[in-house]
Amino acid sequence: MTLAGELHDDHGATYRDHGDRSVVANYGRPESAALAVRNGAGAIEMGYGIVAVEGDDRVDYVDNAVSNQVPTSDGTGVYALLLDPQGAIETQLYIYNAGERLLLFVPPDRTTPLVTDWQDKVFIQDVEIRDATSEFGVFGIHGPSATEKIASVLNGAGAPEPALTFVRGQMDSVGVTVVATDGFLGEEGYEVICAAEDAPAVFETLLTRGYNAAPFGYDSFEILAAEAGTPLFDTGIRGQIPNVVGLRNALDFEKGCYVGQEVVSKVENRGRPSKRLVGLQPAALPESGAAVFAGDAAAGEITHAVHSPTEDAPVALAFLKWGTDTDSLTVRVDGEERPATRCDLPFVDGSQQSARLPAYSGAEE
Repeated sequence: MTLAGELHDDHGATYRDHGDRSVVANYGRPESAALAVRNGAGAIEMGYGIVAVEGDDRVDYVDNAVSNQVPTSDGTGVYALLLDPQGAIETQLYIYNAGERLLLFVPPDRTTPLVTDWQDKVFIQDVEIRDATSEFGVFGIHGPSATEKIASVLNGAGAPEPALTFVRGQMDSVGVTVVATDGFLGEEGYEVICAAEDAPAVFETLLTRGYNAAPFGYDSFEILAAEAGTPLFDTGIRGQIPNVVGLRNALDFEKGCYVGQEVVSKVENRGRPSKRLVGLQPAALPESGAAVFAGDAAAGEITHAVHSPTEDAPVALAFLKWGTDTDSLTVRVDGEERPATRCDLPFVDGSQQSARLPAYSGAEE
């Protein structure tokens, strides 16, 4: 369920499931909406789950569990991962220090498992953990004009910088927090957080006041993410070892032990993982999970493919075995092998590079 449903309906929204949340799929022309974001600014209601962690031991408790260093200063954030003992990714998290509490933004279907698991593991620590999703509305503003958009409607503060820092201010007399994103759609980006009851007013402000912003949904979000070389959680991140996805921005190799850290360190010390995430331009649009071949040998699989309106061609992210000969790649589409070309990421150079662009420590072939 969205918090700004009537406004979405006024713009002709259709909906889809995102984890256990209902989000806007599109407003009729998702590729056109993606181009509008690339050429200006767009607004989207986000479908996060939100976990609040409070108590004197909140920072230490979360820091002991995740793959990156939890920030200790109000107004700062970090991207991190929660791993299982085999080093596989269970959850991705944006962790924000909001003074007396930490707010964790997670994939919606991971909210309840995370809260339940962590509550069960609290013993003598001064920590309270709860699902706070229903308390907040979150809206994304993305595009090369996103900073101008935020500046045109935010009072009491300037647009925050650098990435994953935030400021508090007002939009049309409504209190908001504005976070600078890490460019996961390949453009300047901000997330506007407000009380749930203020969400319709904030979304209307983002759409109709100040600098123009076009509404877009998750179909366009996934197009933009693919063009930016950003893997999606469900298809490209969940269940993988962080080194395989190249999520070096989520790892602090100097911090102490956390669940799965030993596996991450072993892969890092080996120099390179067994496979890696790359960009492909196939001759036809494949589905997620489609097989990739190098000659007659199986070489990997597609994680996320879209028709890019910016490139006017199919583009895809795929896991390939390290060392694969990329001169003769094909992808299985509708039962047939179609040629594919290895491409550098990102596919589209926007106003900001995604911090989740795959990066590897091992030498290239």
